[in-house]
Amino acid sequence: MSDDESILLDVSGGRATITLNRPDVMNSLDADAIDRLHRALDGCAEARVVVVRGAGRGFSAGRDLSNAEPLEEDARAILADLFNPVIARLRALPMPTIAAVHGPALGVGFGIAMACDLVVAAEKSRLGSPFANIGCVLDSGGHAALVQRVGPHRALELIYTSRLLDGAAAAAMGLVNEVVADDRLDARIDELTASIAAGPTAAFAASKRIVHAVADGTMDFAAVLDAEADAQGRLAGGHDYVEGISAFMEKRKPGFTGS
Repeated sequence: MSDDESILLDVSGGRATITLNRPDVMNSLDADAIDRLHRALDGCAEARVVVVRGAGRGFSAGRDLSNAEPLEEDARAILADLFNPVIARLRALPMPTIAAVHGPALGVGFGIAMACDLVVAAEKSRLGSPFANIGCVLDSGGHAALVQRVGPHRALELIYTSRLLDGAAAAAMGLVNEVVADDRLDARIDELTASIAAGPTAAFAASKRIVHAVADGTMDFAAVLDAEADAQGRLAGGHDYVEGISAFMEKRKPGFTGS
């Protein structure tokens, strides 16, 4: 894939890396970039872990507003037809997903980061909801992400104040999983993805489905117990199930394949 494309995909060693690649506009996203992001997601089907990152000085400043027409545009359609489907698709990927955030992650960029299972943020990241400054409503799934990660009171505080969080503040609040020095972000992502990709990714996919159902309010405790039993039953006898228990009994490191 050419380095001048707005979305880059690299797949190697079980890891797929999607790079938002419009650094001249802080990786703000237009319709063409979203189309290419869908194509990149198509290419992740065989990956054991997916990383989303931004090129240049930031993750993503959100929607590209260079051609916005606030008096005439169909704001609902822009979200419902353009941005929301790709965010929902990213959240629904069956394999573990990680956002590697540095610099701004705002608007749809914030939504993309929050749609990932894990978020690792550099110290100088800027995350939050600046929408009050432009008279708009937080979008791209941001309300769900904030309520689930930091609670309703913090969600409304960030929305009302437009306060942006650096990596340390975001980690302290629970918005992201961890904060690292800016020059350690890539190395930490490499460590984390190597560890996850070597794990039992079929079991991870089952857990991800259950966690999402609980978070979305579609599964009560009794249903969780049933779902866990069903998942365990499906995995029993498979390679990773047998390998994991055998390795434990034999006091050796397991070699998982994701099956």
